[in-house]
Formats: sequence, C-alpha cells, structure tokens
Amino acid sequence: MIEEKLLSCKKPTYPVSQALNAYLKRYNRQTSIQVSYDDLLRFQGCITVYDKNEEDTLWVRCYYSDSERDIIDAALKKVYDILHSDGSDDLLDYLSVDAVDYCTFGNTKPFRIKIRNILNDGFTYFYVKKADASRVYGLELEHLLSPHRINFLVYDNTLIEEHIAGIPGDEFIADYIKDCTESELTQIAKEFVKFNERCFIRLLGDMRAYNYVVIPTHDFDRVSYAIRAIDFDQQCYEGRLKVYRPQFFKENLPMVQNVTDRLKNQSIDQYKKEERALISKRLINTQSRYRSLMKCMRADKVSTPEKTKQLGRELHEFTKDVKFKRSRNMGSVLANVLDFVKRNYEHVHKV
Repeated sequence: MIEEKLLSCKKPTYPVSQALNAYLKRYNRQTSIQVSYDDLLRFQGCITVYDKNEEDTLWVRCYYSDSERDIIDAALKKVYDILHSDGSDDLLDYLSVDAVDYCTFGNTKPFRIKIRNILNDGFTYFYVKKADASRVYGLELEHLLSPHRINFLVYDNTLIEEHIAGIPGDEFIADYIKDCTESELTQIAKEFVKFNERCFIRLLGDMRAYNYVVIPTHDFDRVSYAIRAIDFDQQCYEGRLKVYRPQFFKENLPMVQNVTDRLKNQSIDQYKKEERALISKRLINTQSRYRSLMKCMRADKVSTPEKTKQLGRELHEFTKDVKFKRSRNMGSVLANVLDFVKRNYEHVHKV
C-alpha cells in the first residue's frame, strides 16, 4: 500500500477515429440520436441534489425552457428505447423523463437521465457523456473480457451508457462492510483479488473506491458479492503500472486489509490464475471481434509516447517479455499484455 500520488494529471479527451466508428457501426454500437451532450448543456437553471442524509451529492438537477424541454424529453425517451429495446416507438407513450442531472465532479461531467415507466412507476437511469476514445475502448473491453455485458451507443461527440446498478465502493466500505459475516468477508476478499487482477490485465486504471460498485446477490441462505467497474475513463492512458492495480489506491485500503486478513498467499495466487484463465477463454471465444478492436486501437492515439514508453518498460521489468519495450502505442501494449496472458494459459492448458 502506498500514499504517493498515482495519477499524473487530468486526462485529455481523445476523439473517436474513423476506424473505431466503423467498428462501432459493425457491432451495432453506433446510432443516429436526436439529442447530443452539447444540447443538454443548454439548461436554464439547476438545483443541488442531496442524498438521504441531506449531504451534497455533487449532482445538480437541470431545468430547461418549455420550448426545449419537450424536444429533449422526446429525444431522451427515444434514446432509452434504442438502448434497451428495439428502437420502435411503441413504448414511448409509457415513458417519462423524471430528471436530468448534471455531475459537477470529475473529468467526464456526465448527465444522468432518470426514465420512469408510468404504468408501474418503475424507473432506471442512463448517462450522456462526451464521446472519448479511451472510454469507448474501456466499455468495449469490459463487454468482451469481464463477466459482465454492457450496453452503450455512440454518435458523433456523444456517448450513451447504461446505468450499472450496485453499491458504490466508497459507500460499501463506509457503511456496509462492517455488517458482513466472516464468510461474506472472505467472499468479498476473493472478488477483490479477481477484480484487481482483471483491471491489471486489461489495463483499466484509476479504480478508486468510487469508480466501482459492489453488487450483492441473495442466493438461498447467503449473500454473494461481485465487484464491477463503472468508470472507464482511464483505459490505457497512464504510464505507471500501479495505476492499473486497485490495491495501490489508499481509498481501497479496507478492501486490501480484508484480503490480507482472510486469504492465504496460496489462495490469492489461485484466484489470480482463475481470473487469467477466464479472460483467456473469453479472448479465445471472441477472437474475430477482439482482433477488430485491437486493430483499431493499435492505429489510434489514446496516450502520450512518454507514458507508452514508461508502461512498456515497467511491464518488461515485471514480465521479462521484450515485446513490451517494442510497443509503439498503448494499443500495442494492451495487445501484448492480453497475448502474454493467453499464451501462458494455452501453454499450461496443453500441458
């Protein structure tokens, strides 16, 4: 565990390239929507959104002029329909846009849209953000390599993401982990080890506690937990290897301590091997789509030459594989990491 500052500076936004746009269109990630991120910025006023404890959430609720609100509501309902259904207009009469919230914290400054079904009062959320190539690659890699599927859409400079339900990691650490049983704490420790390994292998950085959620699932006489990333802004950007390992962020210290208290080194190594094997199997099962994505990423720019060189050097020191020192950009670095994991899995599997 370290206290040093791991993130160097605010990450710039990288445009979505023509090649990546073609990939998104091929796999139904691209759409022609009627509202953009810039359209939502034209709100007339806002009020602070407070949580159940009357604390500032750092979100504000936006209000639009009457002339614009009707157009924006209709477009947002249509976007929801495309994201979650077949895109027909059959459901639109039963949907209501209950809130448009704007986040004033962090790099992405997203809009959070609350959609309610007026027939049963059920509601869900989705997010409207600026399209950033790093984030798009992160979302697609999450879909391909993690245990979780995710829906998102891209059009021009706008990114639409579905909401990932769960307890924010910082909230779980502050309010929930103390009430967990010993068996639940052991299972959470296992999941954190696997989550840590998964982020490391696919080079997803900045997994501080508020950038992932803990998802409890009731199963007969016990509660099981999963840990899932919700922020993909720092996909393959930073040059320091530790940025891609959640265990090194001080915000995750209680999770790390829980692992130390409940898992032996042999168990930790076993769970890491399990996660590497699962990622390798997903790579093998999605080869065509994965190769297409890596082709885009190798030709793209999502970081600086200095950070690429630093990460390649640190990975070379970690693995002793000379390919990392020869990587030209972050796409090549990631492809070499995944190839290294898959190659070692296949070698052991054949033996």
